[in-house]
Amino acid sequence: MIKIERALISVSDKTGVVEFAKFLSDNGVEILSTGGTFDAISKAGIPVKGVDDYTGFPEILGGRLKTLHPKIHGGLLGDRSNPSHVKEMDDNGIPPIQLVIVNLYPFVETVKKPDVKLEEAIEKIDIGGPTMLRSAAKNYKNTAVVLSPEEYPIIQKELEENKMQLSTDTTLRLSAKVFSYTAYYDTAISNWLNDYRGDTFPEYISFAYTKKQGLRYGENPHQKAAFYEPIFSKAEFTPLQGKELSFNNMLDLDAAFHVASLLPKNAVSIVKHLNPCGIAFGESVKESFELARTTDPISAFGGIIGVHGVVDKATAESITENFVEGVVAEGFDKGALEVFAKKPNIRLVPIAKFQESLEEMDLRPIHHGMLIQNRDYDLVQKEDLKVVSKLKPSEEDLEGLWFAWQCVKFIKSNAIVYTAQNYTLGIGAGQMSRVDSVELGASKAQKVGLSVVGSYVGSDAFFPFRDGIDAIAKVGAKAIIQPGGSIRDEEVIQAADEHGLIMVFTGMRHFRH
Repeated sequence: MIKIERALISVSDKTGVVEFAKFLSDNGVEILSTGGTFDAISKAGIPVKGVDDYTGFPEILGGRLKTLHPKIHGGLLGDRSNPSHVKEMDDNGIPPIQLVIVNLYPFVETVKKPDVKLEEAIEKIDIGGPTMLRSAAKNYKNTAVVLSPEEYPIIQKELEENKMQLSTDTTLRLSAKVFSYTAYYDTAISNWLNDYRGDTFPEYISFAYTKKQGLRYGENPHQKAAFYEPIFSKAEFTPLQGKELSFNNMLDLDAAFHVASLLPKNAVSIVKHLNPCGIAFGESVKESFELARTTDPISAFGGIIGVHGVVDKATAESITENFVEGVVAEGFDKGALEVFAKKPNIRLVPIAKFQESLEEMDLRPIHHGMLIQNRDYDLVQKEDLKVVSKLKPSEEDLEGLWFAWQCVKFIKSNAIVYTAQNYTLGIGAGQMSRVDSVELGASKAQKVGLSVVGSYVGSDAFFPFRDGIDAIAKVGAKAIIQPGGSIRDEEVIQAADEHGLIMVFTGMRHFRH
């Protein structure tokens, strides 16, 4: 147990600090403090000593240097169970400090402001605070360290119950919290500076996330899971209603959001197990949803819906005709919320301004490291499409092919999608053979009574053989859009010409693993 007799308090967030300082003072604890914290405590009539008076050294460099002094860090780091430490502290007039209450300059809050200047950001990099936190956290057997106001009532209760003593179980917990936080704080600084410099792939990289919520379970019920949000997240993730989210729900919400966000306004995506089972855009969100659902209503049952727009009452009524797990949209109007309230298990997640909320980097952990890439947001321009078949597309055909190309990039490779001009008809996803994907997409459309005759076909990568083209022709599709680039391109183009198919090359592949 650690007997608390002296505390150093230096906080930027002064929530509850005066009340906690009064409790400490009333129980015989000597209080040291700095700057604005000193002013707040002293104005409340609580006895407090300034750090500069305590050390005999003034605060200098505009406040940059105030606590980096042997009398402070000796008091924090000294091991009172080590006789040589005790002697050196006595010889140098360094009393022990058993409690440190510190939180740091608001660097993250500062750099989140629009158009923040580098100089302003630099001045919000705390030096003395993290050093005190780390010193006290290292010496947890002799020093307790508190970095957030929510700890005050917890610590106060333990002190009251134990005659102003804290257990080492508590101080070790606080120590671990400190090192997690200082790593997070330093990571935020390094990430912001690298981003400011435009260095996407620096030599050393760290990631800072805060726990947003626990999840219902992981990929399977026997797995535990939690959701962590990046420190510089562009979007607030706060469900409006619904059952507790699972790991799989989160993955599908993310997929549905990304598909809808990169398509035109009013676009709707329905996702199941990370694959779209329907994509469409129409004159209204309701029209888009109903078109998307026609692609594969069986798979859409229990899916996650992404809406690039605001869900209105009519759309909500249509959505709730069948079971769905959740909806992520730019918003929900009052009428929609009233409809969804009758189905309280449906998760509703608003993310305002879909396209502005897109994150740039794609992180993939593997068993011995991390893969990082730019997300696949690029799309070849319409004017750069290359018609390679003898039969030329009309403007209407180009629109249909363009929609097919926009959709196929979201489907697991090998990917084939059959579309009308603005909605999907059949989706062949995740097959090891491209011709299998061709046949799967057509059969899924036929299974629900949709015809792919006259349809547009998108392929995420080139056709390695003509067999895929023969299979597409067999089901009556009209035109194909694909990257090209196979050593057998001439054979593939010849097959398209033999069958009277339009074929367009994009020159850009969209694998999705």
